[in-house]
Amino acid sequence: MTRAFEDSASDRYRRSIALDGEWEFLVDPKHSGRTNRWYDRNATWPDRAHAVELPRAWQEDETYREYTGTAWYRRSIELDAAVPAGERAFLAFDAVDYETTVWVNGNRVGENRGGYLPFEMDVTDALERGENVIAVAVTDPEDLSEIPHGKQGDPWYTRVSGIWQSVRLEYRPETRIVDAPVTPDLERDRAVVDLEFATGPADIESLRATVLADLNGDSAASATVSLSSRSTAVLEFDDPTYWHPDEPALYDLTVVLERDGTIVDRYEDYFGLRSFETDGGEFLLNGEPITLRGVLEQGYYPETLYRPGSEETFESEIELASDLGFNLIRKHVKPAHPDFLECADRNGMLVWQEPANPMRYTERSRTEVAAQLDGLIERDYNRPSVVVWSLYNEEWGIGHHDVDETLWTDAEKQQFLADLYRSVRERDSTRIVCDNSGWAHVATDVNDYHRYFVSPDQAESWAADLEHIRHYPADNYTTTEFDDPDAPIVVSELGTWGFGDADALRERYGGDPHWFDHDFLVETLKKPAGVDERFRRTTLPDVFDDYADLAASWQDREFASVKHLLEEMRVRDEIAGYVLTELSDIEWEFNGLADYHRTPKSFASALPPVNGPIAVVATPETHVAWTGRSFDVSLTVVNDTGESVSGTLEWSLDRQRTGETVSVPAHDTVSLTTTVTAPAETDEAARTTELIASFAPRDESITTTEPITIVDGDRRATPSVTVYAEGALASRLAEEGIPVTHTLSDAVDVAVTTEITSRIDQFASDGGAVVHVPDRDGEMRTGGPFTYRSLPRSESWNLVAGFYYQDSTLLDDLCSDRHLGWEFDGLYPYAVATDLNPSIDRVHVGYVEGWIANWSSPFVVRGHGSGSMTALTLRIGERYGRHPVATVVCNRLLRWLSQQI
Repeated sequence: MTRAFEDSASDRYRRSIALDGEWEFLVDPKHSGRTNRWYDRNATWPDRAHAVELPRAWQEDETYREYTGTAWYRRSIELDAAVPAGERAFLAFDAVDYETTVWVNGNRVGENRGGYLPFEMDVTDALERGENVIAVAVTDPEDLSEIPHGKQGDPWYTRVSGIWQSVRLEYRPETRIVDAPVTPDLERDRAVVDLEFATGPADIESLRATVLADLNGDSAASATVSLSSRSTAVLEFDDPTYWHPDEPALYDLTVVLERDGTIVDRYEDYFGLRSFETDGGEFLLNGEPITLRGVLEQGYYPETLYRPGSEETFESEIELASDLGFNLIRKHVKPAHPDFLECADRNGMLVWQEPANPMRYTERSRTEVAAQLDGLIERDYNRPSVVVWSLYNEEWGIGHHDVDETLWTDAEKQQFLADLYRSVRERDSTRIVCDNSGWAHVATDVNDYHRYFVSPDQAESWAADLEHIRHYPADNYTTTEFDDPDAPIVVSELGTWGFGDADALRERYGGDPHWFDHDFLVETLKKPAGVDERFRRTTLPDVFDDYADLAASWQDREFASVKHLLEEMRVRDEIAGYVLTELSDIEWEFNGLADYHRTPKSFASALPPVNGPIAVVATPETHVAWTGRSFDVSLTVVNDTGESVSGTLEWSLDRQRTGETVSVPAHDTVSLTTTVTAPAETDEAARTTELIASFAPRDESITTTEPITIVDGDRRATPSVTVYAEGALASRLAEEGIPVTHTLSDAVDVAVTTEITSRIDQFASDGGAVVHVPDRDGEMRTGGPFTYRSLPRSESWNLVAGFYYQDSTLLDDLCSDRHLGWEFDGLYPYAVATDLNPSIDRVHVGYVEGWIANWSSPFVVRGHGSGSMTALTLRIGERYGRHPVATVVCNRLLRWLSQQI
């Protein structure tokens, strides 16, 4: 029989006094505070002390933005009485960065090391009736290399120091419940509650606890245990409701502690009944398969840094992520704010969480990471939204630093990481663990990768990389000693940058934001400071009206890339999930789906059909076709839901339209291949149309489009100019009907070459036109007036921040926008010409990275003596005659150059 307790709030037994608000604040750059006993209750502080509102990182104030070292806080609190008999008082801090020492009335009551998790001090014996003075010294050292700090400071974002979460004074019974972690057991429809308690002066034989679980105000389960025999209560559920993103059911947990039949404490929390595990390369939520469609989120905010800007911040973030089709948020390289997790719990958003990492691998850094993980698990054990723990990110603190040996080759680090993985798994069996997110794995439940490719520039490379990942997953492990060959494959970082409106940003800040010019931002790609001058030194002002105009084009390019990146993963069943980088821009890093203030970017409304539970993917054999030519299109319906879906899959190109009924099982894909034909004729030499595919299950219609550039083969306009060329390109030019010679003479109109010899150089100086093209490997050989920079052929963080734009009558009808897109699929360069000068160079295609850095070009003409040199690094030569755009661009260029002579 369940004992009935009166409906009484826990504050009858526990009381809390909020200490947020005004405190005195004083920086201590000379570390004189302890010597001068600033912690004494009657201490006189220097005149520079002033009031601040807590919680607040001291970097939120411009005066202290670059300050590192020690700062002091002080406030007084008036109490009507000392701590009553039978109670204890605790000074509780939700998070302070980084080393904290606390005094009450001049008595040192405790210290803590760590920047992200709660801690408390027992201050019972230090409190008095009347005025009580609390002094706090916080030290955040300049050198963070051994300190778990995530992405604050060099080389990332603004530092965060001080009391940045709430503070309060709490009263609790001496005999009390300390913690009540709940472990769901879905196989038996029960939950095991481990009770941690403090007996105080009570005899343990006199104590018993009743554990109650309510759902929506109704009693769901209860259990009573005598603490003298055991401290584990088992809740049995007759008809449980499992926590799930579609139905985030939360049970209210109450633990009533009795001493000899009298209630002495009442402890409250909540939990969810859910399981999360892996099996056969899949994730299972409550025993059912689930594909993770995740997005990275870093928890940085424009004015408040780590703190949410308003009470609605977290709710809005989770709503935005959900509206964009995501079911998981990866909180990146630092513990999530506890209020964020409560929002995720109540709104059904899965969370992948990880500790802050250091940079160096030392005894201190190892110890502090392990301690942080213990505290993270303790704080969030009952949060059902959290389903994955990471231990390290990209070897930060375990081999990433220049002076540390990499995890790939260091057996001692491998053993340490395997041991840490096992200890976390033993501590928390309700979640899965990723040992080292994105890079070398040792012992892990998730085989995840960080892969920064950009499409369409690297479309072929991205597809090839995914094929390698799915066929050779063992390549991602440093050792086979601990690995799980069936661990689900996840690409847990990928994405593309999309420039924002810098003028609108300044208007919002009232000038340049402080993060425009961090001292540690040495790469121009990351450095907003000086962007105006760099912008003016390019030809971007000739193409775009202003930053808003540039942002619109760049964000279109971001969406085209993100769309393809996600689709290539979704059509491969072996890929169990992904995490897109990232939900919002963070300071200088503009790879978000929203800007830094969480305003969605221009393409946000187009993302849900790509990223939703059901999606249609159209993969054409080519995005460029001659008129009248046929090509294959692969059509795939992706169903991430738990139910099979049926509907009509339709596709069209211009006037062609057809379709068929398909059925897609739950958590599966169905693909078919069809052949479409480009229109036989077109009014223009080239135009871009859309291949449209849609799937209509039930009453909804899910649609995708792919741009197809149609080029009129009869208007390829083969020039009659005489061209000097050698090798395979010479043969292809000749096949197209262009007069080709292997002899460099006065009869040559244009010389096309992979190597600038002295004879070629002289030919241009004497008035000839030279086109310098890549060799068979796509590389640009040195020589001539241009300097070349090679571009990575595999994944590259720089390339995903890159942007190609065109300013050429030779390309106008070929490009559907002012930025290059799918019409150049297969032609993107492996090198670009650098050291350009807009006053002497005719830049047909420009290229920049990040904050208008590394201006260069894959298509630029410069006068050379009496003639000209053209750097054409686009891989047009090897595809001339076969690729319509390559053919037309080359033909037009040859004619245009011959007319310039």
